[in-house]
Amino acid sequence: MAHYMIFGKDDCPHTQKAIKSFKSQHKSFIYINVDNNPQGLQKLLEYSNDKYVVPVIVNVDEGNVEIGYTGD
Repeated sequence: MAHYMIFGKDDCPHTQKAIKSFKSQHKSFIYINVDNNPQGLQKLLEYSNDKYVVPVIVNVDEGNVEIGYTGD
């Protein structure tokens, strides 16, 4: 099973949609709220080439990075 990190914000509807989707699919993930986690924000910027866009979803096992979430 793949493991994911979701970098996002509590008030972002796309972040909340991603979290809900991952939970319903029983995907293993940790959520990093970049509003109150400066180190998490720094990692988000590293994964997104210094673009402040949420959510950023990282497949930890494969190293894949998805910027934004539409539900696909």
